[in-house]
Amino acid sequence: MPLGTLDRTPPPFFKQGPSALSKLVVFSAIALFLMVADLRFSLTAPLRAAVATALYPVQWAVLQPVQMATLTSSYFTSLHAAQTAEADALQRLTTQAQRSLQLEQIVLENQRLRELLAMRERTGTQATGAQVLYDAADPYSRKVVIDRGQTHGIQPGSPVIDESGVLGQVTRVYPLVSEVSLLVDRDQAIPVLNTRTGVRSVAYGQPSTRGDGMELRYTLANADIEEGDLLATSGVDGVYPAGLPVARVTLVERQAESSFARIQCEPLARMQGALHVLVLTPVGNDLPPSPLADPASSERPARAGTGRNGSPRTEEATP
Repeated sequence: MPLGTLDRTPPPFFKQGPSALSKLVVFSAIALFLMVADLRFSLTAPLRAAVATALYPVQWAVLQPVQMATLTSSYFTSLHAAQTAEADALQRLTTQAQRSLQLEQIVLENQRLRELLAMRERTGTQATGAQVLYDAADPYSRKVVIDRGQTHGIQPGSPVIDESGVLGQVTRVYPLVSEVSLLVDRDQAIPVLNTRTGVRSVAYGQPSTRGDGMELRYTLANADIEEGDLLATSGVDGVYPAGLPVARVTLVERQAESSFARIQCEPLARMQGALHVLVLTPVGNDLPPSPLADPASSERPARAGTGRNGSPRTEEATP
């Protein structure tokens, strides 16, 4: 049966009111009329305002959970961002503090190196730069180990100085490292000269638990020496160049029952914490040989005796 012959109307039993097509046409016309009227005359504006006013509490109540969820999310997001920013700021602050300490250390190290170079120019002797590696393991001595040894031309007995003065003396030399005994070691002694009076003496190491120092022994009680006097190397030992700062007098005690004064000194060099040092060539290596040590210039000893008539005589000993 062709589709065009079908009757689209409902059965008479279900017919109630106008048809669906009529309703569609009517309602469409009403909707179009209202849209045109609202566009031209704003007829529904009061109605929309009234409806919006009536529905505002409902909208507010419905939006509260959404706003609370948004605020809660933004709070935790802001808190996390603040914590992250604080952690980054602390890390940057720590890095800057570390760099600041390194910068201060580098500036201090450069200043000490400049002073060390100035000390090298003032000594006028051949010197080798070295770095202190560590302190010696012996707790009963005051020694350090430097990174220069026999392969670098270091000799036993060479003086060692820092930017402030005499530090010690090389006592043991190994192929790659050397051991330096500090002036405060109990086995060390150095000839010194009082720069104020010109009096010579010998300073000995005096290690102690209260602080390492030096002592001038066998100094008469009436000797002209005062606290604050500067002691420098005298240069008479053939090891240390003359004029190097050694120590400063800190205590002078004179007792009536003793013929000698008790004199304590504080070394000018940094006995603890020295990093860069200079190893000087012993002064004796630059001095001309002693004429007494030259066998060609030694005279033959004479033998004393008496002659036949009892008169004294001398004759040259034959080899």
